[in-house]
Amino acid sequence: MLADTFIEDRKGTVRSDKSIARWKRAIGDGGYAHALRELRVDRIQTDDVLAVLRSLWESHPSSAGVLRGYIETVLSIAKVSGHRSGDNPAAWTGHLEHILPARQCLSRGHHAAMPFAGVSSFLVQLQDHTSTAARALEFTILTAARTSETLKADWDEIDLGKATWTIPAVRMKAGKEHRVPLSKPALAVLARLAARRGPVFPGRGIDKPLSNMAMDMILRRTGIEVTVHGFRSSFRDWAGEINNTPREVAEAALAHTVGNSAELAYRRGDAFEKRRVLMGDWGTYCRPNA
Repeated sequence: MLADTFIEDRKGTVRSDKSIARWKRAIGDGGYAHALRELRVDRIQTDDVLAVLRSLWESHPSSAGVLRGYIETVLSIAKVSGHRSGDNPAAWTGHLEHILPARQCLSRGHHAAMPFAGVSSFLVQLQDHTSTAARALEFTILTAARTSETLKADWDEIDLGKATWTIPAVRMKAGKEHRVPLSKPALAVLARLAARRGPVFPGRGIDKPLSNMAMDMILRRTGIEVTVHGFRSSFRDWAGEINNTPREVAEAALAHTVGNSAELAYRRGDAFEKRRVLMGDWGTYCRPNA
C-alpha cells in the first residue's frame, strides 16, 4: 500500500512520533482516507477525493487541508512510480480550488481557541468525565502546556513538594529545559491520579502514555469546536487582557522565546517566581472553587 510506504519512508525524518500519528490518522489504515485505500490507485478520481474531503472541509478546515496535501503527495508518488497516469485528482491549484470553497482563516496557522471567559465553566463540565484523558486535558489547560508535553510527562519530572514540573530540554520545542509552576488546581489534578511512577497520564498500558488523540476525543465528545492547543491562546489572551501580565512573563509561561539576540543575552532567567504568581492566578481564574 503506497500510503503505508509513504509513512514508513518518513519516520526517520521527524523528531517526534506526533507527525507519524498525524499521517496515520489521515491516510493510514482506518484513517480519514480509508475509503481511498479500498480503491485501486489508478482508479481514484476527483469524486473519490471529494467524498473524503467534504465532511471535514468546513468543520475541520485545517485537518482537511493537511489531508488533501497528503493524498496529493501519495498520488504523485503513484504516478512517478508508474502506478497511475494523468492529472492528480487531489491537486489544489487549477483543480480543487474551483470546486471546494476557500478554507476558513483559522486553517492558516491558527488553532481554534475557546474565549478565556468560557474556560472555567468548561473545566466544571470536564469534571463529569472520569477518564485519564480528561484529567490530562484539565492539567494541560491549567499549565498552558503543549499536548506532547503533557502526554509524555513522567512522575520523575514532578516535584510535588516544590509544586514544580520540570520538562527536560529533549521534550521541549525550543530544546531548552522548562520549569512549570503548579497551581493548587493543577496539584489537585495530580492528587486524583493513583500512580507515582512512569507516565503521569498512562494509556492502556501502565508504562505507556496516552495516545495523541486522547484529549482530542474528549473535546469531540463535548461537541465544542476547539483544539487542545487553542487553550494556550485562551491563556495568553487572559494573561494580557485581564491579568495585565508583562509580555515577557506570559511568553515565558508558554515557553516561547522572545526578543532579539541582544535582549536574550542579558535576560538569562526564566521569570520563574513571577510565573508562579501568574499560574496561581490562572488556576484561581479557571477553578475558583478548587
